Amino acid sequence: MSARLAAIRPFASTPRILDRYMVSELGGPFAFGLSAFTLIFAATNILAISRLVSEEHAPLGAAIGYFLWQLPQIMITVVPMAMLLGVLLALQRLSGESEITAMKAGGIGLVRAVAPLLVVGFGVSVVALILQEGVVPYANDRATYLREEVIKQVGPYGGGSHAVTTALPGGGRQLTAFAGYEATTQTLLKVTLIKYDAANREQVIIFADRARYQPPTWTFINAREYQINPDGTTHLLEEPEQQADIGEKPSQIQQTITNKNREEMSRSQVRDVIESGQLSPQETRAFQTTYEEKFARPFASFVFTLIAVPFGLRPSRGGGSTGLGFGLAVAIVFVYFVIASIVSAVTSSLPGGYVASTLGAWLPNAIFTAIGALLLQRAARY
Repeated sequence: MSARLAAIRPFASTPRILDRYMVSELGGPFAFGLSAFTLIFAATNILAISRLVSEEHAPLGAAIGYFLWQLPQIMITVVPMAMLLGVLLALQRLSGESEITAMKAGGIGLVRAVAPLLVVGFGVSVVALILQEGVVPYANDRATYLREEVIKQVGPYGGGSHAVTTALPGGGRQLTAFAGYEATTQTLLKVTLIKYDAANREQVIIFADRARYQPPTWTFINAREYQINPDGTTHLLEEPEQQADIGEKPSQIQQTITNKNREEMSRSQVRDVIESGQLSPQETRAFQTTYEEKFARPFASFVFTLIAVPFGLRPSRGGGSTGLGFGLAVAIVFVYFVIASIVSAVTSSLPGGYVASTLGAWLPNAIFTAIGALLLQRAARY
């Protein structure tokens, strides 16, 4: 113990050495946790890629590109878990070899000793927030493009967003497909409308560059209408503007589009949807909750770092420390996300708007921060 104390004593007079030492001890376990959790989360994606290549004959390069563009989204999810596991393993080693005890004996308080880890945890949270807002939306867009345009080769009637009207006069149904939607102008882009009779035969096909909502119906702009006669002949009618009811209002169109991918959007994109004014009160609360959660979730890296410190200080001798640390990390992550899911579901259904959404998004972080601070304060007394 005396030799170790002699090695640790300089830390008291040169704090930067201590900081570098603690951060270097975190590097290896953090890299291990990042690799392990990324592999676990990416396993299902890898299986999906293999099915795309073997069953749908997707180009191998496009399938690999699709997988790589999905990695930023996965990384944002696993970084807090990697910080949790990294701090647990690093402190278990330091505590198991009595280095934490030596630091205390050398006049370095526990809080001061682990302060570099907390700073790193906060820094990782900020970096994760920046990546979430700047890199992840672009990566998700590229992944979607590869999936729909290159791998699945979606045609004008497949894949994209659409609206269906089933109660047409005389029976039959109507399908409206569109390539995009501008919420600010309530306009559909690249629209195709197909009317079927009761026998499911095509009667009318309309192609239009745009369709703008003008209550109580939609106005198709630069429309080309093909009327299909019973004998199979067609008649073309071109009109600068033509009105047609597609069976859904702009708010329903907005819901159809955004409910599929709001978790993949950036905060600015979610805010644009909220400010478009096309959502119902319930939908607005859901989007407000997502908007606040996207700010709170990256800071789980700091929260997990804080709560990992007191758990990691319990020495674990022998070869089972990694397995114990991994199991403990999974348990903490599970409890955190269960609480976060319950709080999110409750706040999304409650009135209260911005205040309720903000409180709900930050409540899991607040709970775990309080627990971590309390446990760290208790550990510092001994």
